[in-house]
Amino acid sequence: MNRGKIKVLIVDDSAISRQLLSKIISSDPALEVIGAAADPYIAAAKMSVQAPDVILLDHYMPRMDGLTFLRKIMAQHPIPVIFITDDAGKGSASAIKAQELGAYEVLPKEILADECTVLRLKICEIVKAASASTPKKRVFEAQNIKPRLSADAVLQQMKVRNVHTTEKIIAIGASTGGTEAIRMFLEGLPMNCPGVVIVQHMPEHFTRSFAERLNELCRISVKEAVDGDVVKPGTALIAPGNQHMLLKRRGSQYFIELSKGPLVNRHRPSVDVLFRSASIYAGKNCIGVLLTGMGDDGARGLLEIKDAGGRTIAQDESTSVVFGMPKEAIQLNAAEKVLPLPDISKYVLQLGYA
Repeated sequence: MNRGKIKVLIVDDSAISRQLLSKIISSDPALEVIGAAADPYIAAAKMSVQAPDVILLDHYMPRMDGLTFLRKIMAQHPIPVIFITDDAGKGSASAIKAQELGAYEVLPKEILADECTVLRLKICEIVKAASASTPKKRVFEAQNIKPRLSADAVLQQMKVRNVHTTEKIIAIGASTGGTEAIRMFLEGLPMNCPGVVIVQHMPEHFTRSFAERLNELCRISVKEAVDGDVVKPGTALIAPGNQHMLLKRRGSQYFIELSKGPLVNRHRPSVDVLFRSASIYAGKNCIGVLLTGMGDDGARGLLEIKDAGGRTIAQDESTSVVFGMPKEAIQLNAAEKVLPLPDISKYVLQLGYA
């Protein structure tokens, strides 16, 4: 290892963001990525082994958000932090708060999706400048942590409505490791499969390119959802980053409603929100599938689908990148079946045509 290089630690729950940031930082010979962590707890473990010179820190993450981790860093062992947020503009509340807590710089997350070389060079220059700074240790007053909201914050639980249709709906939820799991699942579906609705924890502006890539690989049509989209057989709709996606029904026709409601389980989009709406409006016609991911988003929603008469499946531990979300669902007895990833699409199709 070259000790002269500036050591950078990346903390972001999105695998795509971690890969992009690693690629950007590694393109500069003066910088070195010494680690990438999916949440602050993993980051803290890595920091105990090797201290970074600069931390690139995401805002919205499971288990602990970026502002809380920034506060802990500056109170315990100050390290230059570049804070990355989905909220637009340096004048946003999260940007102002990050600067108050001691962040060296705040960057909008959308900058990662921009292919502009100048912007990427700018990120490297900001990292270099940050490494030369000396943040001071801070003393903070007792923190009021915002409560962790459930799906009630977006959609109240209701009795399952009478469903005057037999058309099946497949509802998918995933987080860490989900991009590849979703690809494998969708590649196993034929063109006449039931309509699919998907929540993958992913930042704004990344979901469209993810959907476009899947559309090229799969036999079914895949697109980023737009408010009012009709859910049709042979089509998969992916929730846009930073928007909740709800399944609704008008007569016998299913459609999508997007919402900028509060974070649920500290996520937007939230799997629980999608699953709850599917339990209400599709009921026994819904097939819920919870794939790999960190945390517990989707576990309670999967149970609601089961309680509404729908069919439920969780990915098994051996094929999950992170067994958090499926494990939580299994412990709640929300999953009728626990299957390895390669078998899930086959089983879903059996249910879909039953």
